[in-house]
Amino acid sequence: MAELTYVKGLAELQKFIDQLPVKMERNVVRGALRAGMAVAKPVAQANIRSVSGELAKGLKIGSRARGGVVTATLRTTGPHAFVAKWVEYGTKPHTITAANRKGLSFGGAFFQSVNHPGIVSPKPFLRPALDSQAGAAVVAVGNYIKNRLATKHGLDTADIIIEEVDA
Repeated sequence: MAELTYVKGLAELQKFIDQLPVKMERNVVRGALRAGMAVAKPVAQANIRSVSGELAKGLKIGSRARGGVVTATLRTTGPHAFVAKWVEYGTKPHTITAANRKGLSFGGAFFQSVNHPGIVSPKPFLRPALDSQAGAAVVAVGNYIKNRLATKHGLDTADIIIEEVDA
């Protein structure tokens, strides 16, 4: 789990954000969360032990706002997206059974079910990236909000300093 750190200057930014209309506030926060996730993305890509590189290329940042809650995600897309959970969490031994009373075909032989040995050990790449970059991501979020408020909304945020402080 990520160690929580104190970031100086966020309370002052909150006062500026509270002055904005709800729709504008939501858009600023969505962009800020995407900027924070962009800090963790290259670390996650570097953590992937891959031959083809398709899984790393398929990492995408997304954000959404629903019911007053804004979230940002780092998700896998592309042809190897389905492999991500097996890489992150590994696989345990399990049985694969044919669906709809059809058979499974391996090497010309047909089976109703097969026992998978579950030989894939976990090699987490997403969680360690998020944990190691938590403080830097929060600072990136704060800096994005500060710059956006100054450039697009004309608010004077020059005296706000966003920095990580040891607790």
